Amino acid sequence: MPDGKTRDAVDPLQLDRQVCFALSVAARTVVSLYRPVLEPMGLTHPQYLVMLALWERSPRSVKDLSGALALDPGTLSPLLKRLAAAGLLTRDRDRADERTLAVTLTDAGRALRAEAEKVPPAIVARLGVGIDELEELHGALTRVIAAARAAPDQTPVR
Repeated sequence: MPDGKTRDAVDPLQLDRQVCFALSVAARTVVSLYRPVLEPMGLTHPQYLVMLALWERSPRSVKDLSGALALDPGTLSPLLKRLAAAGLLTRDRDRADERTLAVTLTDAGRALRAEAEKVPPAIVARLGVGIDELEELHGALTRVIAAARAAPDQTPVR
């Protein structure tokens, strides 16, 4: 350049420019805000997600829950076992189809919903970000998830 300064090229591998890095740090950081809010309820964040899905609809099959939560059944199974041990749900074979495991909320699991209604406003308050901005972010993340799911599988670059 005429003034003797060189123009810095944008490094495509600069850590703080990576979408995957921003998503990873955001996910860990936001989930850590849930810990102290969920602890009095006796739930971890993954268990809370399972309960959210069951509060929407119960009973549900493990396969249905797995799809709704985007979790492998092998990852979901220990969560369900712990929630069953805590008395929040039952896991029984579906009478109509013995191959299907039905997950159903117990009375205690249904009752916990009233306490869980305090979680979203508590997290919004901890974040200090407006609802409009969070809804915009949710929409953008939903589009990113859909795009990633629709992306064709690529062979690794060699």
